[in-house]
Amino acid sequence: MTVLSLVGARPQIIKEAVLNKEFQKAGIKEILVHSGQHYDYNMSDVFFKVLDIRQPDYNLNVGSGTHAEMTARIMIEFEKVLVKEKPDIVLVYGDTNTTLAGSLVGAKLKIPVAHVEAGLRQKPKDMPEEINRIVTDHVSSLLFCPSQLAVENLKKEGIIQGVHFVGDVMYELFLKMKPYFTYELIEQLGLKENSYIVCTIHRDFNTDVKESLETIFKELSEIAREMKVVFPIHPRTRKKITEFGLYDYARNLTLIDPVDYLAMMGLVEKSLCVITDSGGLQKEAYWCEKRAIVVMPDTGWRELIECGWNRLTEPGKIRETLNELLKSGNIDYPRNVYGEGDSSQRIVKELNNPCY
Repeated sequence: MTVLSLVGARPQIIKEAVLNKEFQKAGIKEILVHSGQHYDYNMSDVFFKVLDIRQPDYNLNVGSGTHAEMTARIMIEFEKVLVKEKPDIVLVYGDTNTTLAGSLVGAKLKIPVAHVEAGLRQKPKDMPEEINRIVTDHVSSLLFCPSQLAVENLKKEGIIQGVHFVGDVMYELFLKMKPYFTYELIEQLGLKENSYIVCTIHRDFNTDVKESLETIFKELSEIAREMKVVFPIHPRTRKKITEFGLYDYARNLTLIDPVDYLAMMGLVEKSLCVITDSGGLQKEAYWCEKRAIVVMPDTGWRELIECGWNRLTEPGKIRETLNELLKSGNIDYPRNVYGEGDSSQRIVKELNNPCY
């Protein structure tokens, strides 16, 4: 069997690397194609070292552009690769323009498409990522779902064939990386376990409007009067607080430069809880058995909201939500929401099943 994996962004590269090891064990030939949508192969990156990430067999070099331009260029160049290589299956990941382009080309060439991270749904329905998810799911032959809620989402849309709950590849990655988590930063910052909050805010709807960002920083400043708030600050956020003149509200916070995955997970693992608008950090907090306040109108990881572990909130209600979360006390940890850490094995098993 020959699988052709298409990636276009850092998280997709990492997910492919986790699966690649299982492909090798199973004797599956994999051809790796990078669209060039976001191309940053930093070989000193911790993931490259631990996962031994390889260079792609093809780079389509599509670069940046509008959604239509990127999607069209990827489709044109990717079709040439598929016609040449004639794989048994096309594997796409997540919800980028690369994902959409790859699934459309594969489906139209009548090559079965497998979608890793299928079934996620998030409002508003007109956001580009949501459009990419929905279209990809509806043309895929195999749909690998990270949670049972994702399976239910597909069922509501009439998609039941080829749907498999395999768990989250990123949870498998988390478990692989856990022995390498670092904790030096905790000592450097003078932090005590379970007595500080980790915060990240970077989404455009939170940072690009002065009123929203000012409200968020006012609340974080008030929270920081009672408990340390460690804030690895995204370049977008740093630029905006400078532009909007909000540094006075940031003085109470422990602002630090962005840190690598291992240091970030060490921070989260020893924290009290997390405040974030990051999709990945919502889940990583859960895997560290820490609860998260999610500053977003909606999330693709609603299962963590529905089980009561994480809380959605909005600017102006962060402190109130934090108080509610802390007053709720210890609640039972909802185990295995994203599987048992063996998603790559489950995916390979289904790829080897000729029933799709």
